[in-house]
Amino acid sequence: MILYPAIDLKDGNCVRLLRGEMSEATVFGDDPAAQARAFEAAGCQWLHMVDLNGAFAGEPVNGAAVDAILGAISIPAQLGGGIRNRETVESWLEKGLARVILGTAALRDPDLVRECAKAHPGKIAVGIDARGGKVAVEGWAETSETMAVDLAKRFEDAGVAAIIYTDIERDGAMQGPNVAATADLANAVGIPVIASGGVSSMDDLRKLKESGAPLDGAISGRALYEGALDPGEAAKFLAE
Repeated sequence: MILYPAIDLKDGNCVRLLRGEMSEATVFGDDPAAQARAFEAAGCQWLHMVDLNGAFAGEPVNGAAVDAILGAISIPAQLGGGIRNRETVESWLEKGLARVILGTAALRDPDLVRECAKAHPGKIAVGIDARGGKVAVEGWAETSETMAVDLAKRFEDAGVAAIIYTDIERDGAMQGPNVAATADLANAVGIPVIASGGVSSMDDLRKLKESGAPLDGAISGRALYEGALDPGEAAKFLAE
């Protein structure tokens, strides 16, 4: 498994939200590129980024910060937030992103996911963010009637590289991930699944590893910033 340290971008800063609420943002730094370098120096092999403003705007907003991060690291990085058309996907890939995450577009425009996954093998991931098991979109501002597992199954044959599954109620709450729901999703599809939301301790990582599900990795944010989880130790543990 891979540890994906998270850099969530709001107004150019590194922040963490509580359960997806923009009004509940804690700023952890004003130099995202320096934070990215620190994660790489600690031994992390990947980086996970979210353009929070972009998720609400429906288009990239924190492009300058992402550019600075990509210029500061040598490890691969993935980005989600406000990516709703093929032009934006290709623009980000040209700038050096290893993987682009389509979230709202996966529900609203599944053909876009299929087109991009076919055109860019291994470089398109689907972000599935769930509230009560149902998919939330538009920066988590709207909750649909579509179940997370049902959405995931629609892309079984699309060639997507991964599914990032976030339990919104756990996100930023430091209460542990929804291991059961994450494992159920991973066992229901053949696509690699990355756990997200609430990962805040080595015990959480252990539970994910011991779930028996074929998980690709885990994303963690607040726990790394607050010192509850050491990035180097966590990355090494998951890689073993």
